[in-house]
Amino acid sequence: MNLDNAVAVAGIGQTEFSKESGRSELQLAAECIKSALDDAGLVPSDVDGLVTYTVDNNEDVDVIRTMGMGEIGFSTRVPWGGGGTMASIAMGLAAIKAGLAETVVVWRAMNERSEYRFGQGPGTDRTAAGGGVTDLPWCFAFGAMTPMTWQAFSAQVYMQKYGVTNEDFGRVVVQEREYAATNPNAWFYQRPITLEDHQNSRWIVEPVLRLLDCCQESDGGVAVVLTSLERARDLKQPPVSVIATQGGGNGGQIATNHYTEDLSVMSEAFIASKRLYKLAGMKPSEIDVAMLYEAYSCAVHLQLEAYGFCGIGEAKDFVRDGHLGPKGSLPTNTHGGLLGEAYIHGLNSFAEGVRQVRGTAVNQVAGVEHALVTAGWSAAIVGRP
Repeated sequence: MNLDNAVAVAGIGQTEFSKESGRSELQLAAECIKSALDDAGLVPSDVDGLVTYTVDNNEDVDVIRTMGMGEIGFSTRVPWGGGGTMASIAMGLAAIKAGLAETVVVWRAMNERSEYRFGQGPGTDRTAAGGGVTDLPWCFAFGAMTPMTWQAFSAQVYMQKYGVTNEDFGRVVVQEREYAATNPNAWFYQRPITLEDHQNSRWIVEPVLRLLDCCQESDGGVAVVLTSLERARDLKQPPVSVIATQGGGNGGQIATNHYTEDLSVMSEAFIASKRLYKLAGMKPSEIDVAMLYEAYSCAVHLQLEAYGFCGIGEAKDFVRDGHLGPKGSLPTNTHGGLLGEAYIHGLNSFAEGVRQVRGTAVNQVAGVEHALVTAGWSAAIVGRP
């Protein structure tokens, strides 16, 4: 990493995570952005770059006016929903390196439970033009109307090929709920579960996903402040370097790529993994903690394999042997993940990666120098400068 041109996380912020926020998505955006700026010791007029998702309902100009921001030199949006989460970080990093902005805020704010039911999918009458899922009408004809069913197509192939069961996925859920149970910010705080609890939850897509395999529908917001490492050193928090970011696409993304040659692997994650480690000059053994995007528990298995922590088809044994736990070789989703903390399209997982490197996480892992944060086809490595 060229430290002379490095980018760092200067601040992170969030609202509470709930099922009914009682306020608009614009207010949630403003609150989480202010929280992140306060964390960095900055004010809205310091911001000159903005990044969010194509699916965020807040218009950039409304956020700018609401926050009292000044001159904005860069603003963009990233498609693919949760699969593009780390690409949003990459866009902010690229803008700073290109000199288009000095201080970039990445945000996501949503009332996906109280205002609309996000997990119900887009419906047959809208295909989210420009959002990266225009191929989904081909799924609707076969009864695959929701993200759970889109993911289950590939996951069932994986299960059949490698002898994986829903109980294997359940072990991921149990571990994440254990982390969430000790995280006061998590929706499932103080509510751990057993594997029996998981197996007794109702089927959503048999034999792949039960209710407890599926992420939450959450109200809330998360924001991240990016700036140059040089500038971040003079701000309020110890800077966390963005060592590398990457997005790898081959015609689809984490839940909707049904056109790849082998559905038993997350091919787009393999692309991102190869390119990410090359950019970082690192290998999987140098990662201390991982925040793996899991709108559905099965995605953890696929990404453990894609990002090189175990061989293809070996994730079920890796999880069973306790590697994801606090004393394991790869503590994973230590905030409780999207299953246990909240689903803010995975940006809350990036915030947890930053906390682990800072040493301020609730479930802090000792001696963290590098954290991997993934979103299927997009990923980032953050670490100590």
